[in-house]
Amino acid sequence: MTAELVRGQNHPLSRSRVEIRVSASTPVLALASAGDDAGRLPGPEAVAHPGARALAGLEVPGELSGRHRFTVDLDSVGPAVHRVGLVLVLPPGGPARFGAVPAPYVAVAEPEGAEIAGYTLAGLDSETAVVALELYRRQGAWKVRAVGQGYAAGLGALLADAGLTGPAAVALAAQVMAAAPPGPAAAVTPEPAGPAPATPAPVAAVTSAAAEGVMPAVPAPAASAEATPTVPQGVGVSREVPPAPPAAQPPDPYVEVPGSASGDAPPTISYAHPRRRPTSAEPPEPGPQRAQAPGPGEPPRPVAGDAAGWSMEERLYNQVWGMFEDLARTVSAYRSAVEFADARMDRELGEALSDPRQRLGGSGNAARDAARERRDELVDRARAVLDRDLAQLVAETEVVEPALPAPYARWDSPVWHDGRAAALPEESPLALRLGDLHLPERPDLRIPMLMRLPLERGIWIDNGRTGSEAAMAMDTDRLRLAAMDMAVAHAVRLLAVHPGGRYSVHVIDAAGAGAASLAPLVRSGVLADPPAAGPGGVTRTLAALTRRVDLVQMALRAGAPEDLPPDVDTAGQLLIVHDFPHGFDDRAVTQLRYLADEGPAVGVHLLMVADRDEASAYGPLLDPLWRSLMRLSPVPDSHLADPWVGHHWTFEPDLPPRGSQVLDRALDRIAAARRGSRP
Repeated sequence: MTAELVRGQNHPLSRSRVEIRVSASTPVLALASAGDDAGRLPGPEAVAHPGARALAGLEVPGELSGRHRFTVDLDSVGPAVHRVGLVLVLPPGGPARFGAVPAPYVAVAEPEGAEIAGYTLAGLDSETAVVALELYRRQGAWKVRAVGQGYAAGLGALLADAGLTGPAAVALAAQVMAAAPPGPAAAVTPEPAGPAPATPAPVAAVTSAAAEGVMPAVPAPAASAEATPTVPQGVGVSREVPPAPPAAQPPDPYVEVPGSASGDAPPTISYAHPRRRPTSAEPPEPGPQRAQAPGPGEPPRPVAGDAAGWSMEERLYNQVWGMFEDLARTVSAYRSAVEFADARMDRELGEALSDPRQRLGGSGNAARDAARERRDELVDRARAVLDRDLAQLVAETEVVEPALPAPYARWDSPVWHDGRAAALPEESPLALRLGDLHLPERPDLRIPMLMRLPLERGIWIDNGRTGSEAAMAMDTDRLRLAAMDMAVAHAVRLLAVHPGGRYSVHVIDAAGAGAASLAPLVRSGVLADPPAAGPGGVTRTLAALTRRVDLVQMALRAGAPEDLPPDVDTAGQLLIVHDFPHGFDDRAVTQLRYLADEGPAVGVHLLMVADRDEASAYGPLLDPLWRSLMRLSPVPDSHLADPWVGHHWTFEPDLPPRGSQVLDRALDRIAAARRGSRP
């Protein structure tokens, strides 16, 4: 049975000899590229094209055609080749862009046999060259990934993004076009002549440094001690399509990137997420088509992933963002209508009462009743519109929630229980679920609160009783236990959704008060070190992480990450601090502030479980620390605001169901994966 892939999806290959098939309605050139584990080309010789058709293990067609077939022997490719890409190019004289013709179809099949996986390159527009799919090697096994990365600037821009220098990319693109043989006439008539689309410049590989707040597109307002914080940047994504990422960016944020073909470019370490979008000149990618409406005048049925994005994970992330914004704006419209109706009624009542004739006669009562009726009519109409929009959002939530991957899913989701999360992932996730957000107009409509990864600001779980009414009503010991359980759940989720060995967790529990909550982490052996206790443990842990931050910063600034000492772990680090400031002296407090400020840029992140009132002895010294952290509550609390209209949203943490073994099973998988990865 053929696996129908969507953009970004992969599928395992059970055989090493496969056939690549291309079906297009217009003649195209079929090229192949052989890249390293980061997808970079060592030089022009790593591209098979009509002028140089053979690479180790494959030979591309030499003709220009709408139908291509060629065999790839994955056992014969060199050991340095980790990615074999299929590139389709429109030749001169044919259609000016892929958007002018029906979407091409590519497939990986058994030689002269059935198809294994297929992919329709939907959504192309002004592109003239596209990386259709790639065969890639991961942990000794080969898989196929639907890529669909198009380039409006043509083959030269594609090759430049794949790692060739500008002159080499332009020269190779010209050589390919010159070697292209004439082909039959296109089967599809090109669109009528019109203004030529603008040709963007090749995309530059830029590391994104989006500010941490609710969303990547809208900066969060400056925090203050009294201001209501906005929801962190990871909670949402605009439904406007983000630009596509440059192919030259490494797929893993923690591995060294090989240099250029000349060998003069130094390796580097990047803690930016590989799928975060830098500024790009490429046209946005359209999202998948919506389902047809069930009837005239009815809204279309919602579809999971009905948003733009490079992969299904990103499309779902963008869709959650769109739901978040839609709910904020539709509730804002309803509240504005109610405020207008109340203000108009007050004005009309004031006018009626200001007239002595109406106060003394019976007409005053009639005027007041008429004003109230007009107010109720306007509110009822606004409520009907709100209910219609809320019903659509509820229907969308019912479709999206079951489709969310493990990093986005609730702990009670089947994805954590039915085996889909049985193995650690091969790539870092785009975001992480921290809890749910809802508004009083529809408390059962929950929007997942997603925070972008890597974390660009620390998290503070407030275990004090002054934060909210729910906290005030809870016993102090129960509140502290709930806060620590929430921190452990977040740590387990972070470990479970990152590749094995790419994330480490450290714990400072100076008084040992969090031992009960930390027991699963300690018992499974997934912590980098045993929880640090007492002032001595606090000092050692902070000194080690401060040293790591200093060394990695210096190595990156000097452009020499290869010179890092062998004992420096470049994987992401999470530091859980419980019962701050117990066990902290002035030097430790200064180091903690340093880690909160400088750590995220080099992969060190802070998760504090603390009561701000207990640190009041430090006075304003710690105000910058509290402001730099995103405050969460272990109980429902309305302390977060959206960035569009400023609603106060109720945040509820996502915790494992009572009595569930989901955390223990996840920790067992993490521990097993780590044991298997050790030499």
